[in-house]
Amino acid sequence: MSLSLAVATSLRFHLSLNVSNLARSIDFYRVLFGIEPAKRRADYAKFELDDPPLVLSLEPTPRAVGGPLNHLGFRMPDSTALVAMQQRLERAGIHSEREDGVECCYARQTKFWVTDPDKTLWEIYTLDEDIDHRGAGQSLEEMIPDPEQRPNLERTAGATVAAEPTIYEHVLIQPVPEHLPLADASVDEVRLRGSLNVPLDMATQQRLAGEALRVLRPGGRVFAHTLVGERALTNPGLPGPAASVRFVPHESDPVHLLEAAGFQGLRLVKFDAKPCFQREGVAMREQQLEGFKPAEGSAKIQVVYKGPFRQVIDDNGTVFGRGERVVVDAVAAERLGNGEWAGQFLVLG
Repeated sequence: MSLSLAVATSLRFHLSLNVSNLARSIDFYRVLFGIEPAKRRADYAKFELDDPPLVLSLEPTPRAVGGPLNHLGFRMPDSTALVAMQQRLERAGIHSEREDGVECCYARQTKFWVTDPDKTLWEIYTLDEDIDHRGAGQSLEEMIPDPEQRPNLERTAGATVAAEPTIYEHVLIQPVPEHLPLADASVDEVRLRGSLNVPLDMATQQRLAGEALRVLRPGGRVFAHTLVGERALTNPGLPGPAASVRFVPHESDPVHLLEAAGFQGLRLVKFDAKPCFQREGVAMREQQLEGFKPAEGSAKIQVVYKGPFRQVIDDNGTVFGRGERVVVDAVAAERLGNGEWAGQFLVLG
């Protein structure tokens, strides 16, 4: 007696996802793919698709799901197939968010987004045309961590690489820590990417800003990247990568928070006239804000403000009269002599 084993020879992409509830995830992917699982056990499930050629396995795990995965998706052959799939999912009770003609990833696309029970994001889209710029559709994605592109605590809190700044970064989908696990004055930069886009009471916000000030070296930089609105808005229900945003503060709130914590030299690095989103009559914009920890006991340097105003005043109350010499610390002089202020100030040394 001989046994024969059929071997699949076609190439298929394999993907395995951690899920918190196996039965709930099977129900979702049964609807998304329109097929039954090829294999189902008490601690495992697998779907096998022919078009596209995909093997997706689901692994129940007690650990937190998500991690560095940004999103998954299908590129549909045409708009007819896209609409048909969206209608099928909506009829099954799976909510979708549609975007028409969005510019994203150097392309113009028509798409819709759905999330599985563990908030894994799926993008279903058609490619309308390629474009020569990235587009605004993913400008908020940098609030989501990418371990290969962005420094984080695990990679920077140990040893500092020569000529590289030491950076601590907190991102939108991470819990806000009670205390930053870093020594006083130990890092060059703290990045808060979407940290204020979750509902936090004022005490927690103040503690986070205070911790950022504590761990920064004198003259160190804080960078806050936040989606802000013309008024505060809870659970805005945004599409795509911005779906993780659960709270939109008023556009002045991050500035006031960092001012109150003791940061100086605050500046809006980015704040566009055109809103990213409109919800419930609220225009929302991407705000990038920087500030600096005061430098204590640094060298004193003379600077001259060249205009065009009669005078300007910094956060410390220092008045810079046009054409007058003013003594500032070395960190402030470096900021005034570089970047956008370089054309308005002369640093004398």
